[in-house]
Amino acid sequence: MDLPVLIKEAKQGSAAAQKCIFDQLADKMLMVCRRYVKNQEDAEELLLDGFYKFFKGLPAFNYQGEAALYTWLKRIMINECLMFLRKKQAFVIVSETVAETIPLEEEALNNLSATDIFNLIVQLPAGYRTVFNLHAIEGMNHGEIASLLGISEGTSKSQLSKARSLLQKMLLQKNITYVKRSTQ
Repeated sequence: MDLPVLIKEAKQGSAAAQKCIFDQLADKMLMVCRRYVKNQEDAEELLLDGFYKFFKGLPAFNYQGEAALYTWLKRIMINECLMFLRKKQAFVIVSETVAETIPLEEEALNNLSATDIFNLIVQLPAGYRTVFNLHAIEGMNHGEIASLLGISEGTSKSQLSKARSLLQKMLLQKNITYVKRSTQ
């Protein structure tokens, strides 16, 4: 069934329409949750909590296309994950001494599959992983990240830099090599 029709029916309380929407979008949203939390069961619980809030707020949502709906639902999922991490106090700013600074070349990540990248990202400490996801994947700037997480922009930049350094170190440990492109 067409998504606009399902949204209209779900707004009117149709459980069948809600189930169809869930079935269509759950896998994508679970991957969003998994980028923020390591544990599959926690991610599944956050997915359900996020969809609950989504359906609860759906009557007030002004449907303007699939992209807007997807963006709104994704934002709900990210917020659920961030609240979960705060509640568990899993978002810890890691000190300078924990991470060895190794510059990360963007090309290293470009040569990996999405699954390879995902598997590396979930190994990052929660603070690094959160900032990396918000910046590199969600496209937020450091000001937005700082405001959302209640940290300074400098801390956001530092956490991103350290996340990249750890990713580089993981790539080297896994003997994943890359060729740096010449700029000449």
